[in-house]
Amino acid sequence: MLLWLLLLTLAPGRGQTGVPPKAFLLLKPPWTTAFENEKVTIVCDSPLPPVPGNVTWYYTQSYTTKGSKETTLKGLEEIQVTKSGFYRCETSGSSLSDPVHVELSSGQLILQAPHPIFEGDNVTLKCRGRGEKFTEKKVYYKGGEKLRRGEVSTSDSDSITLRSGSSDSSLYHCTATTTTTSLWNFFGQKELTSNHLRIQVQELFSLPVLEASPARPVEGDPVTLTCKTQLSPQRQDVQLRFRFFRDNHPLGLGWSWSPELQIPTVWREDSRSYWCQAETATHSVTKRSLKSHIPVQRVPVSDVNLETQPPEGQAVEGASLVLVCSVGEGTGTVAFSWHREGEPRSLESRRARSQSAEMRVAAVSGRQAGTYYCAANNGYGARRSQRVAVTVRVPASRPVLAVGAPGARALPGDVLRLHCAAPRGSPPILYRFYRGDDALGSSQAPSGGGASLNLSVTEEHSGNYSCEADNGLGAQRSEAVTLRVTVPVSRPILTLGAPGTRAVAGDVVELHCEAQRGSPPIFYRFYHEDIALGSSPALFGGGVSFNLSLTREYSGNYFCEADNGLGAQLSEAVTLDFTESSRNRIILVTMGVAGGLLSIVGLAALVRRIGTQRKSGGLPAAGTPRYSPSEFHELSLTRPSSPGMQELIRHEPPAGAELQPLYSNVGPGGDCLYSQIRSTPHPRDSSEADSPRMHRQGKETVVIYSELKKRHPDDSAEQASGRGSTHGVDMESYENVPCTSSAWGR
Repeated sequence: MLLWLLLLTLAPGRGQTGVPPKAFLLLKPPWTTAFENEKVTIVCDSPLPPVPGNVTWYYTQSYTTKGSKETTLKGLEEIQVTKSGFYRCETSGSSLSDPVHVELSSGQLILQAPHPIFEGDNVTLKCRGRGEKFTEKKVYYKGGEKLRRGEVSTSDSDSITLRSGSSDSSLYHCTATTTTTSLWNFFGQKELTSNHLRIQVQELFSLPVLEASPARPVEGDPVTLTCKTQLSPQRQDVQLRFRFFRDNHPLGLGWSWSPELQIPTVWREDSRSYWCQAETATHSVTKRSLKSHIPVQRVPVSDVNLETQPPEGQAVEGASLVLVCSVGEGTGTVAFSWHREGEPRSLESRRARSQSAEMRVAAVSGRQAGTYYCAANNGYGARRSQRVAVTVRVPASRPVLAVGAPGARALPGDVLRLHCAAPRGSPPILYRFYRGDDALGSSQAPSGGGASLNLSVTEEHSGNYSCEADNGLGAQRSEAVTLRVTVPVSRPILTLGAPGTRAVAGDVVELHCEAQRGSPPIFYRFYHEDIALGSSPALFGGGVSFNLSLTREYSGNYFCEADNGLGAQLSEAVTLDFTESSRNRIILVTMGVAGGLLSIVGLAALVRRIGTQRKSGGLPAAGTPRYSPSEFHELSLTRPSSPGMQELIRHEPPAGAELQPLYSNVGPGGDCLYSQIRSTPHPRDSSEADSPRMHRQGKETVVIYSELKKRHPDDSAEQASGRGSTHGVDMESYENVPCTSSAWGR
């Protein structure tokens, strides 16, 4: 009798959501063949816990007649086998199990196989006789031939183990020798043959099925491949690994414990055949799926768009310009191209497996301004973008400030025009004007060019001016322009120093001229009536002075003039009344460097001469010397015909110097008599020595003051007797007489 161990084939979709799992049968003991008098129990089991009392059993004698010979038993989770046949069951939570054939044999020798046997399992076949001790020399056969050693992993007298069983159509049986006895106690041997057994192995896991999600992907989309299979409920502990293929090329990193593979992006050329493999961790069972064709759909390009960076096509000269071409829809390899109107050929083209690409201009120039568009094509026809106007804005260059005035100079009250212009720069340009850091105002040039600012000039507007140009791309400041506002001089004021407007011969009068307003330098001129006395500049403003040693010719009106090139101004006249007095007379001695030494030598000679005259009796008792007209001429200083600036000599002693008197009565002869001499020392400091008031044509000046007394030839007796007379009587006969330097040399 044949024992069929049926191949359990899991139909596609079993184990999926909504399909109850199959129930399965277990045998106790786990052998599908037994002797008639042995007890065999069948248990109905399920992947889900069964509900007690809710099990349905099915029995039939023949597998081929299962529809007509079935008998239903309900309520029992296990049953006792009493006859040979096919058994199945189901529970409330599972579907109908696969049938199991149980054979109860009446023979003397049986070949047993366990239940269940799965792919990759080692199969143990057991050869049994009714009386174990009466059987020996057991031999196993496959397809009528003895099993070879290579097919058997282990073997003993009672059983053999076949390597990694698989489902095939071969029939297995065994033979054994038994000892028999006759009525006459004659011992003999008999060979027994078992039943024929066809080993059919159950699937460990179902044949893999490759599924793609989505089943019809679009270019550029990701795709998930899944290798679907299902382990037998009885062998859920088996671990599987997986591998995926496109045509015959493996994908990913090879074998993986995950039944899924993620393909980030698929393209039209990826429309190929895909399949997968599933394998046990022990490599005992390997199965591959059928090939599945995955069609990758391509979407034509549409909604082509061109964008610029910076936005709105506002490029800056020298900066980068990026033109980005993109498509709203479109898959696969897209050919992008960029165009400018008016040019027959494209500026640039590029192929990319993306929905956008860019063209970059590293440093854009003004000649690259214009209208641009782009096109895209993935094989279903080109599509164009909208047109975008690209303007190239030029940053404002450093401006130039021009300061204009009505005349050659800026005068208070003038309207000054400040004009600022940047040679280059895209309009509109905003110009700002500054004096130093103070903002004066601003003006915009909407169409480019320059801008101006009018300024009413006052004295305070002198300073450094600059301007700034800004068109939103960075401000630029001009170089500074210095403006000097020239103020015309006001009418000067002439003042006379002590002794005032009434002076006597020999007085030193200081004339001071000063204009209260006016830009320096100011040039001052001094006048006596209509005769120019001299001039002097005030380089840094203010007034100037000079001293005048008076004689009777200097009486009259004095005035001064101030001029800084913007028109001379004349002061009011100041009248000087000259009063001749015999009280003081003035001698001026002007010498060079050698003349200074000569003055000292001359003074000593004068004292010596006075001493000589005193000894010779040439001097009267009063001690006043007399000089002849020729000696007066030699002692007097030669005077130029017109008193100019070279005659302006300071007669007062320098600051800090004392006049040291020398008291003696000297009669040098003639009518001049020296009664008192004072000398001014040389200036100690170079600044005093270099003062214009102390120099005249590079010569050093020494002024000697002396009192002179006129003596008549017939008054010697009076003088001899008049030493005790009052000084006032003597003063009436005094006279200021300038003596020449020749007198000093005698």
